[in-house]
Formats: sequence, C-alpha cells, structure tokens
Amino acid sequence: MRMSDPCEFSNPHLRDLVPYEPGKPIDDVARELGLEVDSVIKLASNENPLGPSPKALEAMREAVADVNVYPDGGGWKLRNAIARQSGLSMENVVLGNGSNEIIEFVGHAFLKPGDEIIAAEHAFVVYKLMATLFGARTIEVNDPGFVHDLEGMADAITERTREIFIANPNNPTGTMVCQDDIDRFMDRVPEGVIVIFDEAYYEFLDSPPDTIKYIREGRNVVVMRTFSKIQGLAGLRIGYGLAAANLASVLQKTRQPFNANSIAQAGALAALEDLEHQKKTKDVTDAGRVFFEDSFKEMGLEFVPSQANFVLVKVGDGDGVFDAMLQRGVIVRAMRGYKLPDWVRISIGTKNENRRCIEVLKDVLLS
Repeated sequence: MRMSDPCEFSNPHLRDLVPYEPGKPIDDVARELGLEVDSVIKLASNENPLGPSPKALEAMREAVADVNVYPDGGGWKLRNAIARQSGLSMENVVLGNGSNEIIEFVGHAFLKPGDEIIAAEHAFVVYKLMATLFGARTIEVNDPGFVHDLEGMADAITERTREIFIANPNNPTGTMVCQDDIDRFMDRVPEGVIVIFDEAYYEFLDSPPDTIKYIREGRNVVVMRTFSKIQGLAGLRIGYGLAAANLASVLQKTRQPFNANSIAQAGALAALEDLEHQKKTKDVTDAGRVFFEDSFKEMGLEFVPSQANFVLVKVGDGDGVFDAMLQRGVIVRAMRGYKLPDWVRISIGTKNENRRCIEVLKDVLLS
C-alpha cells in the first residue's frame, strides 16, 4: 500500500512556499566547525550586542517564580505602558509573539485568495511569505537606490489591493522615507486598504517620522514595533501593533489566547522603561555604523548608508564571502534570498566584534 504524500493534500498555497531562513546560530556554527563557542561572533540578525537591560533581566527572574500561572491574556500592564509612551490608549495596542505575528494577524483579518499586497522589491521577505500563506499575490515595486518608491507603490494600488507594507527603516537596506513622502503617499491610499508601517528599528532614528498621527486620525493604519532590537529581547519573541481602536479590535480576534507569555511581558515592561539602556545601545550602534561605513570606504566597497543597526555591503559573491567568514567564526548574512547575491548584511556589534569582522572580511576578500 502506497503511503500518501502530505504534499498532495496540503494547502496549495504552501507547495511553492520557501520557509524563512533565520541567521545561523552561534552554537550550530561552533559545533559544525569544531570551534569554541566564545570564539564565534554573530553579526547576522540585527540583535543587540549589549544584551537585555539589567532591569529586564531582574524582572524576568522574578516572573519565573509564577510560571505555573497563565499569563495576563490581555497584557494589561504592558499594553498600558506602550499606550502611554505612544500617546494612545490601551485599546490601540495589540501584543504579538514578535512583531512578525502582527503581520499574520493582519493577514488573517483582511487577506483571502486572489487579493494583493504591495511591498518594496527589497523589503522584509516575511511580508511575501505571509501573503502567500493566505493565497494573496505580492506586487513588488522597484526601489531605486534601495529606497521605497512611495509614488510607485501608490501607482500600483488596484481594486485587489488589501495591504501595503512600508518598512521604515527598511530591512535589509537600512534606508528610510521621510515624513513629507509618507504624507503624500497616505493622501493617495483608498479607505479600503490597510497600510502597515514596520518600525522595528524606529528607536535607532534621530528624527523618526510620525506615523501614529494616522492612528489618531482613525486611518486604516497599523504601526508595528518590537522589543527584539534596541531592547535586546529577541529571544522572548515579543512585539506589538498600534492601530485605531476599531481596527485593533479586529486584530485582537485573530490572536491566540496567551500569545505573549508572562516572562516576555515582564521583561518587555521593564525594558520599555529603561531609557538609559536604550541610549547606551543607540550610542554603540551609531559609533559602530560609522566604523563600518568608514571601513567600507577605505576598502573601496559599495554600501548602502544605513539608518538602522546593520549595513548592507556589496562584496562580489555574497554566498562565498558568507561561507569564508563563517569558517573563520564570523557569522554575517548572505542576501541571495533578497535577490541581492552580490551583497551581505552585517549587523553592528560591540567595538571589538566590529573590528574583528572587518579584519576577517579583508582577509577573505584578499584570499
């Protein structure tokens, strides 16, 4: 008797879907290459090199004692704290298992087979992956100079368009669009289209655009933010979406009960209020970004000036450079999956990690 292949009766939208491939973990690299864990540095996933704030660590340790109890399913303390910081109300805040889950909420709420979403050509791949999961088609708009072409994205809107994603700053390019361009774009967006501003790197900006004003105006806008980056809580998977109350209430219906665990909520709440740690992280990031970009100039390498905690640099053979640096215990991110096979993305680390990364990159390119 022939065993049936699950692929034959799985959701047809899954059959050609390529799963998201995260950055390679340090433990895996050390084990595969026979290296000491402490000798491997990871500059691949835009993580906080300083780790979480001491206040967040203390709060999480205290929360561990109560893990026999279900978490606050409504996230009352954390949502209120986020609302206060954002100048909104708790009803405007939706917690996610990472901000990625907010993308899924919006898909559950508004996408069906045959619909379309719009994103920049070199934007975060999860937008397209999630759209495909719901049977929707992704319209990718060219991004000259790796910057979102908002006029082109507005021109691409059709009667099938349900969602538009704008990552600001964008991953993996590090570029951003300004307030005036956003305002002109929003003037052209029809009522029935949801605009999602992905602001995972918002806290690294000196003068960030104001997208929350559209929420106050009651527009169909979702602003996504995360605790994974400047707060250094990537391992907790905790993020949030901001939206007008009526839109947020729809997203809440798609959320699994207890999707934000108690330790994550406790750590996020403490990290949100630790402005000193956030400033220290931003200072390290700003200095590291200057170091990388100056080094790339000296090496004669093309790069994209970044507003985030990473830099995209053209190295000729992204996969080859990734593999060669990996053998030397430095993990970066190859960009073939973003249709950029000649490039790698390098996250900003500590001063010593950044220096070692450049030394290894020079060695690889000269070998």
